[in-house]
Amino acid sequence: MIIEGNVSVKAALLANKREIKEIWVNQKKKDRDTHFILAQAKEKNIPVFLKNKEEISSVANGKTHGGLIAFVKERRYESFDSIRSIEMPFFVFVEGVEDPFNLGYIMRSLYSAGCDALVLPKRNWGDSESVMLKSSAGAFEYMHIVMSENPLEDLSMLKEKGCSIYAAMRKDAISYTKANLKRPLVLLIGGEMRGLSSSILQLSEQNIYIPYANDFRNALNAASAVAILAYEVLRQQENS
Repeated sequence: MIIEGNVSVKAALLANKREIKEIWVNQKKKDRDTHFILAQAKEKNIPVFLKNKEEISSVANGKTHGGLIAFVKERRYESFDSIRSIEMPFFVFVEGVEDPFNLGYIMRSLYSAGCDALVLPKRNWGDSESVMLKSSAGAFEYMHIVMSENPLEDLSMLKEKGCSIYAAMRKDAISYTKANLKRPLVLLIGGEMRGLSSSILQLSEQNIYIPYANDFRNALNAASAVAILAYEVLRQQENS
């Protein structure tokens, strides 16, 4: 697998959640950020090869590599057991989001808002990892991500531990601004097309929705909804 660009390669180096086999860098690339990345690679004994622009472009997936790519293995995901010990957590479960670009945008919002872990139904994302890494601006590497084999069982366990569970769902819902979104908390988010499965929805103690300023009838995309809700969790936390 190849990841591209300073942001992605730096995140992979700093997060230590995947093996980096080697790095290719444009021999003319001399900026400070690249110098830091190469210093980190040297410290970790990762081979670095100086290449020209054409050589890098010949193997890169896109045109936004900026003269830096890394050959890597798949990311190591966190286990559910590893996040259960987090005290007063803020977790988010996302179901039905298939586009890796959108999932990356969701990760960027969640990580920046202080989400402790993103829980996803187990799936092999394969080469889509590089897309999520780029669209998340590195958050895909930094944040805790759990690929759950049994989301219903795992989320039920969090509920038993005392986590409040809210679902982003308009039926029988209150405005998110009126909900107590303080930790320990789990937010359930479904894709705008498929939504949340009925078994997962049964775990919700209260459904919440995002009120609109007009009679717009369509749902926000999941990435937009996540950003709004995650920052409301942060706001309530800071004001508590």
